Amino acid sequence: MAYRLPPLNALRHFEAAGRLSSFKAAAQELNLTPSAVSHGVQTLEQWLGVDLFLRGNRTLALTEAGRVYLPQVRAILESIVKASDSVPGRKPTGKLAVSVPPTFGIRWLLPRLARFKEAHPEIEVSVDTNHRLVEIPRDGVDVAIRMGRGDWPGLKATCLVHEKLVPVCAPRLAAAIVSPADLATSTLLHVVDASEDWHAWSALAGVELPGPAHGLRFDTIQMALEAAAAGLGIAIGRLPLVEPELADGKLVTVLGPPQDCATGYWLVTGADSPPRPEVARFCAWIQRELDPTPQVPRRGRRSELAGMTS
Repeated sequence: MAYRLPPLNALRHFEAAGRLSSFKAAAQELNLTPSAVSHGVQTLEQWLGVDLFLRGNRTLALTEAGRVYLPQVRAILESIVKASDSVPGRKPTGKLAVSVPPTFGIRWLLPRLARFKEAHPEIEVSVDTNHRLVEIPRDGVDVAIRMGRGDWPGLKATCLVHEKLVPVCAPRLAAAIVSPADLATSTLLHVVDASEDWHAWSALAGVELPGPAHGLRFDTIQMALEAAAAGLGIAIGRLPLVEPELADGKLVTVLGPPQDCATGYWLVTGADSPPRPEVARFCAWIQRELDPTPQVPRRGRRSELAGMTS
């Protein structure tokens, strides 16, 4: 029986545009032009004989037909990807897409990536540090490293390292921070998107913070630590990420000792099919780099990976 299939590329265009509510955003994700995405959607609409979008002045919204069709198309595309990845004896593609939080990527992954390339020169690695939600495998991501608690539904998450929190500052400021009361007259450096920051440390350490929250705010841990090293204030240092500055004396700890927190860095992959050879090799390598002790993975129920941006 011959299948009467719609244009498959047009389905990809429609799924991305429908999910993002934008031809422009879909084009950026698919590495195409907005006109190419728009043309692909129009081709699909002509094939179906129904409009999938309501097009307005700088607006794009799904029609009722589009709202019904979109989740079905998404499920089918995901099934094709999973089926292809799980084909027995499939040859390696030689490509690996890794999503990683910016600070972890800069401070931990990049200095060590040469060792992975030396061990596996046949694998071409692309690293994405975009501040966005990613879904595996739909977003073209093979493996992700994320900060959180490992409870991302539909994914397999293996803990790489748990964090410890401790305030840090430049050495010239440390002499003035001898008790928690000194925080009231200090500039606190906050990371706006971090789930574990000053309030988490204060709860763990049993310290009451001055209120209302004051100081400077940054969108990444990297910027907050650089600001602390420049003497702009006190930041929450996260071990092991802050270890280089502590080792070379750019930062020192105050109001210690470090406090264990619930968050950590997790290695995240799809849960439903065996990993491709490239994914398996990267996962084995990074676990050896961080902790030679094998970890037991957790499994969730859905495919969306909550983005952690620090």
